[in-house]
Amino acid sequence: MSNDDIDRAGNDRSGSNTSTRQMIDRRAVLQGAASLSVLALGAGAAKAQTSTPSLTSFTIAVLPDTQFYSRYATTDESQQFQKAYGSTPYDAQTQWIADNAAKYGIRFAIHLGDVVDQQNKPNQWIIADAAMKKLEDAKVPYSILAGNHDVVTDIDYHNPWDQNSGTDAQRSLNAEPYLKWFPSSRAAQQSTFRERDSSGFHEYHIFQANGVKFMVLSLSWRISDGAIAWARDVIDRNPTLPVILSNHQLLNIDSDGLSPLETDYGLMLWEKLIRDKDQIFMTLNGHYHGATYLSKTNNFGNPVHQMVVDYQMDYQGGNAMMRLYEVDFTNNKIDVMSFSPWVVQKPKATLNQFDHAELTAPNNSFSIPINFKTRFARFTRFSPSKVLTGPAIIPAVRADLLAGYVDPPTPEVVLPADTEDYPHVADTVAHWRAPAAIVDGQIVPVGGVLPDVAGGNDLARVALIKSAQLGDVVWTTDKHRLSSAAGSVAFLNTDNTVGRLNAFLTASAASLNGRSFWNGYTVEAFVKIPAGWTANLHKWGNILGREGNRGNVPGGYQGGDPEASSVLFAISNLREVQWEVVPASVSHNAQTNWSGEIIRDSWYHIAIVNDPSTLTTTMYIDGAPVLRNVGNAAIGMRSQNTPQPWILGAGWWDGVLSDGFFGAVGEIRMVYRPIGRDQWLTARRT
Repeated sequence: MSNDDIDRAGNDRSGSNTSTRQMIDRRAVLQGAASLSVLALGAGAAKAQTSTPSLTSFTIAVLPDTQFYSRYATTDESQQFQKAYGSTPYDAQTQWIADNAAKYGIRFAIHLGDVVDQQNKPNQWIIADAAMKKLEDAKVPYSILAGNHDVVTDIDYHNPWDQNSGTDAQRSLNAEPYLKWFPSSRAAQQSTFRERDSSGFHEYHIFQANGVKFMVLSLSWRISDGAIAWARDVIDRNPTLPVILSNHQLLNIDSDGLSPLETDYGLMLWEKLIRDKDQIFMTLNGHYHGATYLSKTNNFGNPVHQMVVDYQMDYQGGNAMMRLYEVDFTNNKIDVMSFSPWVVQKPKATLNQFDHAELTAPNNSFSIPINFKTRFARFTRFSPSKVLTGPAIIPAVRADLLAGYVDPPTPEVVLPADTEDYPHVADTVAHWRAPAAIVDGQIVPVGGVLPDVAGGNDLARVALIKSAQLGDVVWTTDKHRLSSAAGSVAFLNTDNTVGRLNAFLTASAASLNGRSFWNGYTVEAFVKIPAGWTANLHKWGNILGREGNRGNVPGGYQGGDPEASSVLFAISNLREVQWEVVPASVSHNAQTNWSGEIIRDSWYHIAIVNDPSTLTTTMYIDGAPVLRNVGNAAIGMRSQNTPQPWILGAGWWDGVLSDGFFGAVGEIRMVYRPIGRDQWLTARRT
């Protein structure tokens, strides 16, 4: 029996009977240590409200980018989810859909791509395969598509009209893992499946709910003109069906983290596929980190509801956040719920203030008014079943999901009473903080010192480099609220496209220069990225590093970028925090921790703890561990044969300073052992 033949109450309409059965207002730092910020939705979208007691509706489940769920459940990445929680997020999502399809009227599930994080890692495909098989075993039909992480060649798409930039037409199909793990033959097992294009990357399904048939048209990464022609033909061959277009990349989110931002690729799809195909009434895509909504008018004066949803840069790689769309024929609307079926099953002792079972900000919980009869009038006679299928679904999902569950409280914050109100920790080898008597905006002169209050490792501003100017480095009283320092040092006007950067160095005789941290370490920093940060000018800006090519460290380095520093504490092109070191105990390669995306114009406390007793290196952002940490970590940070100065505000590349930092750095402290949060700079001296 197909899923199409079962109504929400579990009744088989073919004749037999079956059994029934805000986060804080900060985005995505830790792979989710923050919720998505509030979004003012466009006209026609309002906060979801409880519907009438009985109505005709059904739901669609949506799985945004699952890439980190696939990656960090593998043995390759030390099974981080299983070790921490005894379960995995991808399995939790698909198991919830399988268990609740009949109960909540889930007629179809849509995967938005980036099924895995690294297409060349078979173990990630094994995790994804097992998770999606749960839907197949439960006979819940779904569509799936390949994102940029799922294809062998991911060529940057610069020209929206150039269809020769790494599209499906340029791929070697026999070499694509996606087509091996999710081939046409597997898609054909779905009761709703109709066809794939000749490349095998794009597919369409037809499902029925409450007497109305819908098409889901799923387009994989970088579609060619030939595949667009196929998609148009598919719609033409089904001229009466409303179409939901799912795609990995279409709509983006603006720098405020809230507003919709159209992309060149999305505009190309709009021009070549969407605007003159009135049947397309809704689009869904992932790829861009966050959530937003845009209503756009097509050639026929009708709205096309476009949504991006992607939680991969939220806590724990998304914390298994997914979406449920309730299509309500009775009240002419589509209600949207964003929730995690995994958070509620995590062991209670593992939960922290970054765990939320539901995201309730307006960009994640909203309602789209849509008069279905009017909207579909040009191509079909809208005539749903008049049978009332039950009460509103989303309120029931919410009640069941949250039964017995309460979001963990945010820990009490104690602000510093004075400049010494922090734990003074033994084995501190360097603690750089702004002088007590700074004047806001005061220029730091060449040779000006950022003092080491632990003693002996002061940092001094280096001579001007290339186009750098004296006013590029200033003291500021701006600081993280939990920092007891007087302020911070700000690096202004950095432009890495022309090498405009500024830096501080320890003296050549500083004791810190030769340390390899054989007892492990804790490195803390307060960091802020300005509102004007752009990837083009500021990507890979280094907060902290060491002079000297890491390819020259003793022991025979064999990893990548031998010209780089042996320590990289940087902000990536995606505004992720990168901590990468050549460890002391194993020198042949570097080990890297990554945060999720940090937002501009916000202070963060970053702590990196290397612990020999557990063989782990863990990055914490504002107190919460990130997902992409190092398991089976080596110990320490290898120094050169000849001790090399430490660098603040820039990196190192093949003999010269490079990759300048743009932003403010508050205190930085280095401790020659792992310490816990009760001893971090965010704690108080008592």
